[in-house]
Amino acid sequence: MKMSFDDLHRPFRAGMRRIEHKEWWLWTSAALIIFLLTLGLISFLIPMLQSAGLETGNLQIKPLARGLLGLVLLFDIYVVYQQLHIYRIRRQFLEREEVFRVITENAADLIAVVDKNGRRIYNSPAYQKILGYSPEELAATSPLEQIHPDDRARVLGAAEKARLTGSGERVEYRMRHKNGSWRVLESTANVICNAKDEVEGLVVVNRDITERKRAEETLAHNAVHDGLTDLPNRTLLLDRLGQAVAHSHRHVDFKFAVLFIDIDGFQVVNDSLGHAAGDALLIQVARRLTASLRRSDTVSRSQYAHEYPTLGDITLARPGGDEFVALAEEVRNPSDAIRIAERIQERLAPPFSVNGHDIVVAVSIGIAFSGNTSVDPQDVLRDAEIAMYRAKSSGKARCEVFDNAMHASALKRLQLEAELRKAVDRSEFLVYYQPIVSVGNRQIVGFEALSRWQRPERIVMPDEFIPLAEETGIILAINRRLIPEACRQLRSWQQLFPSDPPLFMSVNISPKQFAQDDLASEIGRLLQESGMDPRCVALEITETIAMADPARSAAMLAELKTLGVGLDIDDFGTGYSSLSRLQSFRVNTLKIDRVFVSRMDSDHETHEIVRIIVMLAHNLGLSVIAEGVETEAQLNLLKHAGCELAQGYLFSKPADPQTIGKLLASNRAGTIPAFRANAASVG
Repeated sequence: MKMSFDDLHRPFRAGMRRIEHKEWWLWTSAALIIFLLTLGLISFLIPMLQSAGLETGNLQIKPLARGLLGLVLLFDIYVVYQQLHIYRIRRQFLEREEVFRVITENAADLIAVVDKNGRRIYNSPAYQKILGYSPEELAATSPLEQIHPDDRARVLGAAEKARLTGSGERVEYRMRHKNGSWRVLESTANVICNAKDEVEGLVVVNRDITERKRAEETLAHNAVHDGLTDLPNRTLLLDRLGQAVAHSHRHVDFKFAVLFIDIDGFQVVNDSLGHAAGDALLIQVARRLTASLRRSDTVSRSQYAHEYPTLGDITLARPGGDEFVALAEEVRNPSDAIRIAERIQERLAPPFSVNGHDIVVAVSIGIAFSGNTSVDPQDVLRDAEIAMYRAKSSGKARCEVFDNAMHASALKRLQLEAELRKAVDRSEFLVYYQPIVSVGNRQIVGFEALSRWQRPERIVMPDEFIPLAEETGIILAINRRLIPEACRQLRSWQQLFPSDPPLFMSVNISPKQFAQDDLASEIGRLLQESGMDPRCVALEITETIAMADPARSAAMLAELKTLGVGLDIDDFGTGYSSLSRLQSFRVNTLKIDRVFVSRMDSDHETHEIVRIIVMLAHNLGLSVIAEGVETEAQLNLLKHAGCELAQGYLFSKPADPQTIGKLLASNRAGTIPAFRANAASVG
């Protein structure tokens, strides 16, 4: 049966036929009445005329004729009224038919009419526009044929409910497009009843909501996935971790592990190549991690997969920054997790290509195993992160498994961080000074300013708090106070012990400070506030920091150089050891690391390394300071190598201003042995 608009409007056509039938009966009845009235009138008048003996032609019949004409006129008026009424009804039907035709044929919604047996009677043109099927193709198939098999029961249930109640509930279902894809429709149904109020069919209005559903799914997906890598974010990770924890409570033999993966030195990539390159690297790392964590490469599929669909796989997530987390379910023991970590490190070892640069990535991995970690998902993730920090502090590119000792250490670290912040507010940080002397005559020519933490019970050494202060950024507040204090103290000593050239002060610039874009302006402001001549101040930057991003370092050092300060490369020899690049840095001094100085009197090769460093530095117009000098033999070797400056315990430990003042007084008096003896007693 071919579907058309006429098929849909067959009930309306039937109504029009009933109206035309009624019109025929009206006209027939009117004719019959006229005939009967005329016949009766004639039958009545003829006997009267005959009994009166009158000729018909002379009879006065005007009153009777008038009555007859009046009756006929009234009847005609009635007939005309009925015809006008019938015409008006017919016109209304036609107008409604046209309106409905325009609506159905131009509506964006898909309008369908089915009979009480579910057969198609009519489908609006929108079916072909949206689903691609012609009326002939739809007529040749069942209405259920294009509906997704999983949705057919719901659609049939909604249709049955509509037949029983008169209107159906709104239902969403999938319908197959002619090209094989699936569209999502939102449907409502209403019944068509006949004159006896019996259900003859349904009018179904379908709206294509495919794009809306896609938008909703996109929003829902984005809420629990990382926008850069499309991996699960922290929210979804914690949800799945919570499921794993809950499942481990119900099944004591079920074990899982969380691997917290952090990229070592990622900030260097951002600082040197830009954030766009950093994002590109993260995307590549995510892809390689995903490939390396395929279940077939690690642990066998979960035996609980039929009961708990999320189990038996490895969930890789990116909670933020340069951190990734892998939730490995159904592992047997920590060694399984360690093997996964080793595979990750192996897969990430080949260089990544980013904007024409080959970048080598190393990662530190912390593992929290369900058998020896907390039961709260947040705490499990925290334990894995603690283990990661242990791996990073142990030398990076390592893997550590969490234990309770780490938790205690982490709590101690948190407590230390809180105490550091309080110490800044309470001004508990002191400035100690270690003399820098001339190798030739042992005269004090300058100092290195160093931080000490004065706690109630003892003085805390830098190696106990500087790494944490650097990591948390507290070092910025510490150094903002150290520089002005050191400058004020230097001015005091310069006035008490004038010399030519005057005493100078060396101040360390931390990695956090060097990463600040406004470092030069901040140093300039601090020097101006203290009234210190910039030429008497040297800023020390470690070799590792300077060489990590040579282009940025050169620009930053050039800005600092415009202030008039000196620039020193600290710990030289422990990092890149690139003397050729030092030419572009415009530095003044190299500081040879104590690791070389301490061995130069016992190891010939180390002695040669120091000698070559001094020679090459001098060829570049740089002066040299040797750190960590502790013996006369070391001092003599440095003297023969041509090193002009030195510092170390042979001359003095770092000391408070009062002790250093006494050392200066004895040093200027020429009593070097006394100076050394006093220095040795300084704690």
